[in-house]
Amino acid sequence: MLTLDPNELSPMKLQGYLQSAVGPRPIAFASTMDKNGKPNLSPFSFFNIFSSNPPILIFSPARRVRDNSIKHTLINCQDTKQVVINVVNYDMVQQMSLSSTEYPDGVNEFLKSGLTQIPSDKVKPYRVAESPVQFECVVNEIIALGTEGGAGNLIICQVVKMHIDEAVLDANGIIDPVKIDLVSRLGGNWYSRANQGLFEVEKPLATLGIGVDAVPEFIKESPIFDGNDLGKLGNVEALPTEEEITIFVKENFKVKAVLSADDEVKIQQLAKEYLDRNEVLTAWKVLLAKK
Repeated sequence: MLTLDPNELSPMKLQGYLQSAVGPRPIAFASTMDKNGKPNLSPFSFFNIFSSNPPILIFSPARRVRDNSIKHTLINCQDTKQVVINVVNYDMVQQMSLSSTEYPDGVNEFLKSGLTQIPSDKVKPYRVAESPVQFECVVNEIIALGTEGGAGNLIICQVVKMHIDEAVLDANGIIDPVKIDLVSRLGGNWYSRANQGLFEVEKPLATLGIGVDAVPEFIKESPIFDGNDLGKLGNVEALPTEEEITIFVKENFKVKAVLSADDEVKIQQLAKEYLDRNEVLTAWKVLLAKK
């Protein structure tokens, strides 16, 4: 048995052990608004329900381990005392992950992740339309747990309105765990899908991904690609160059044959095959080869 003293571990290593051992953890996809009305969207896996009467949810935006800075979500909750917590299901997991990219202050993560912002009824922050359950909340209290990198900040939220997609309900009006298809977080790149088990989602780039808003409309409007595909396509630092695309097509007989047939559906289906294997840059090369 490996025995460790937390005081003798680096904050990064300690965080890794904790996140890998305590899980799977539900995900609070928190939508906030700054004091000037600019929206922000970010996921947090230090999250759970702590009371039903009153209905209380708590999530914790921790200080960044690397530089001890704090997140926009925490600042917004301090300033406005409002937040919408959206649950995350499998259909939106890649877009949720992309939204965790640390874009500069003022960048709208709804646009970058390709998710849809819709108005709330009782609070100012937007809801995520794609989320099957959305909780409009007021912030009752924020408790800082420390001042060093890795220290959490408990945001204690009271639910003032709930929105539930009827498609996830069973015949008795109860949320069906299979239909809602929730995902949860473990350590590293690992997630758990409630009805199927473990899977991986590559962490967003340390550099900024181009975002779903930079994906051409012909791709976003195609029925072949779902939200998870768009999330993957948006999580690249730059598109392949014309030279890279030309070399790729020349060296790949199968791709050359599909492109020669000039069948847009088959081209997109081939790109989808690469996306399913997480070969994202290759998918981009296929999609852009005829453009």
